[in-house]
Amino acid sequence: MLTWRLAQSLNGQDHASLDGQLAQFENSLRLMKYGDPNRPLVLPKDAETLAALDAVQVEWKQMRRAWAHPPALTPAQVAEQANAFVGHLDLFVFSIESQLARWTTILTGLQIAMMGLALAAAGALLRTGYLLILRPLAQLQAGFSQVGQGHLEVRLKVGSRDEFGSLSEDFNHMVSTLQGLYQNLELQVEQKTKDLALQNNRLTALYRAAYWVTKAEDLASLADGFASQLRAVVQADAAVVRWSDEENRCYVLLASEGLPPSVLAHEQCVQASAHLYGRPHAEVQNQVLLLDPSLVSEEGQGTLRLRAFVREGFRVIVNVPIRLHERVLGECSLFFRQDRTLRADERSLLDTLASHLAGAMESLRAAAMERETAVSEERGLLARELHDSIAQSLSFLKIQVSLLCQAQERQDLVATKKVMAELDAGLQESLADVRALLLHFRTRTNAESIVPAIQTTLRKFEHQTGVPTELSVYGQGLPLAADEQVQLLHVVQEALTNVRKHARASKVWVTVQQQPHWQVEVRDDGCGFAEQGSDLTETHVGLRIMQERAARIGGHVEVFSESGRGCRVVFVLASRTNGPGKQ
Repeated sequence: MLTWRLAQSLNGQDHASLDGQLAQFENSLRLMKYGDPNRPLVLPKDAETLAALDAVQVEWKQMRRAWAHPPALTPAQVAEQANAFVGHLDLFVFSIESQLARWTTILTGLQIAMMGLALAAAGALLRTGYLLILRPLAQLQAGFSQVGQGHLEVRLKVGSRDEFGSLSEDFNHMVSTLQGLYQNLELQVEQKTKDLALQNNRLTALYRAAYWVTKAEDLASLADGFASQLRAVVQADAAVVRWSDEENRCYVLLASEGLPPSVLAHEQCVQASAHLYGRPHAEVQNQVLLLDPSLVSEEGQGTLRLRAFVREGFRVIVNVPIRLHERVLGECSLFFRQDRTLRADERSLLDTLASHLAGAMESLRAAAMERETAVSEERGLLARELHDSIAQSLSFLKIQVSLLCQAQERQDLVATKKVMAELDAGLQESLADVRALLLHFRTRTNAESIVPAIQTTLRKFEHQTGVPTELSVYGQGLPLAADEQVQLLHVVQEALTNVRKHARASKVWVTVQQQPHWQVEVRDDGCGFAEQGSDLTETHVGLRIMQERAARIGGHVEVFSESGRGCRVVFVLASRTNGPGKQ
């Protein structure tokens, strides 16, 4: 374009703009050769392009000299030169385009290669992801699926040390553990069943022992039954139960089972010095003694006993002390002909059974003492009753007999008849006292209520004396304990006895009030008597007896009477907050 403009300017004789166009053309050539730092334009550096550029520059220099200081050139000449120069420019441009075409071809090849590399990298990435992630996950999933179906023998191949390799190892360990648990499950269940059976046997033994100790009525039957049960619990060949005295100086045989007579002869009474342990019983604990003939010495009573056991084939003796609150009551011995060791649960069971036996032995002893105390109290009560009633009547009859003898000696018929009448009245009184005592001792209280016993007493009183009675009961209170019922009933009976003896009453009223505290009143319409304050003299023996009975259970008796206006006997029991059987 610049070349044809120069030619046009030259043909038009426009010399004013010719210099400017020439300078612009020079700048274009310079730009082509050196480029522009402000623009990313770079001329290809190949030989063909540089040669074409040099040819253009050489041609331009020649043409510029001709056009800058021209002789008069015809337009045809100018056009011819311009057309030749443009041809060289076309060659230069063609060389540039050829080079750019080669670069474009190379770039396209590079782009295609990079696309191929990208596709290959994507394929490699997918393959790697499959190998490193998807396939291990699929193996884990397949493994869990097989485990879920019960195939516990499945194992995953560990092919790496990464996270999936660690997961595979954990999976294999988990499956191995599950397989071990599954394979040992039957054994574990069997072991647990045996343990439960042992616990059940232990509970059964404890239940039977507890039942037996409550059923046994004496020490001999208790020891016999306990020796049998103890032998069955540990499958012993023989068992004995011994009782120890207070000082633990000797051990008396109470019961034995399975022990041969040759050994039993040495076991009837064993002194502490000859005891199997060789030390006082109070220091002995639950332990196992192994019988070894080679260790038996030549002297001592204990040696004879040990030899007797060895001759009968016994190998092991287990001694269990019978303790109650750190006090030794005796011991249980178990004999085995085979070697035997005791487990911890068996030792605990034997100790528990021995403690049950100790409690039962103590209960029998306490029951015997209670019976003895009850008999003693009953005898004392009977003695007091006889002393306060029949003994005094007999003393009175003895005096009357003496008076009768004196009257007969004097042959005083009037005095004799009078004494005989006194004797008859005394005998009648003694007979009534005996009947009253029989009434007292035969009447029993009810376990829950004393009212039926009072009703029975009143019916017997009416039958004996012909005096009508009336019973009134008010309120609902806590039932009285058995001992309280007995004492209260005896107070009522004593009050009725006094009515029978002294009151000459036509009717008797008995009132029982249970709230807010127990109060029983016996009232009659008899002759009464003049009160002498709170001091009850010996003439009022029945009143003193009632006071004593009331005092035993924390109560008191008050007597209100006037001559000719009857008498009231009021028994009051202090307020009670405890349940039945407690004060």
